[in-house]
Amino acid sequence: MRVSLTKAIELLKQGEVVAIPTETVYGLAADARNAQAIARIYATKERPANNPLIVHIADADQVVVWASEFSPLAQKLAQAFWPGPFTLVLPALAEVSSAVRAGEPTVALRVPAHPLTRQLLRESGLGLAAPSANKYTQLSPTTAAHVESGLGGDIPVLDGGACQVGIESTIVSVLGDRWQLLRPGMISEASVALAAGSPASQATLAETPKAPGQHLLHYSPRTRCLLFDSRQAVYDYAAKADDAVALLLGEKDLTGMRNITLPADPALAAEQLYAALHTLDAWQAAVILIESPPDTADWAAVKDRLQRAAYQAPA
Repeated sequence: MRVSLTKAIELLKQGEVVAIPTETVYGLAADARNAQAIARIYATKERPANNPLIVHIADADQVVVWASEFSPLAQKLAQAFWPGPFTLVLPALAEVSSAVRAGEPTVALRVPAHPLTRQLLRESGLGLAAPSANKYTQLSPTTAAHVESGLGGDIPVLDGGACQVGIESTIVSVLGDRWQLLRPGMISEASVALAAGSPASQATLAETPKAPGQHLLHYSPRTRCLLFDSRQAVYDYAAKADDAVALLLGEKDLTGMRNITLPADPALAAEQLYAALHTLDAWQAAVILIESPPDTADWAAVKDRLQRAAYQAPA
């Protein structure tokens, strides 16, 4: 159900959920200070309660409304990367909902760059919790049609066109003068280190806060996915397969098998990745065979999403 900006604001203030566009993926948004609204996010997505949510805010001035500490380092990173596909995990104020934080002492904050959602945030005055608008672990939506396909036509959707970044934000935690990369995105670890003026902290696991997108199976189509280290390995498997297969490849396929080719540029590939996987899923092949991208820093975020999409739990 497509809605206008005015209607979206009305629904959000009433405690309803609305799918909203961002430059990364569409998010299932709700008032981050309304416990019942937050519960609707978890119920709609079938998301476990121990998985924290990202709060989307209009600008960096609002950080102090949510975080108990906004250190000089955090401010430097906010200035470098906001608005944009970058999330800061900071110590939370005590009054921030435990449901949003998933019981963690931290809160995840982002200033999105999508102009329609920035207008929504400014005009509503709300902080919006907005994980991806899909069922938990399933493929993220990058168009309004993807949202409707995954969650059904009854979910209100503010249509802002196709997402321009195409995969979820980089997540970085900051505590004092230390930072950690919690989830790779199209803002690279090297870019964060350059802006921070220091490398990532080598903290122990116990010091690492939870963040969205860390489940081993995530961003996954309904169709089973297999990830291969080489093009030849994809072809070898396809030649032996008894059922129809679909291919996601990094360059043009010459064998005539049904496939989608991603661009050789990692930013363009990221923009098109989920749309390609949605299309491959709709083909209803027995399996999607994926050629792994290069093992380089500029492909790290795309490779992370593909590894999670193709994760197979141990037998």
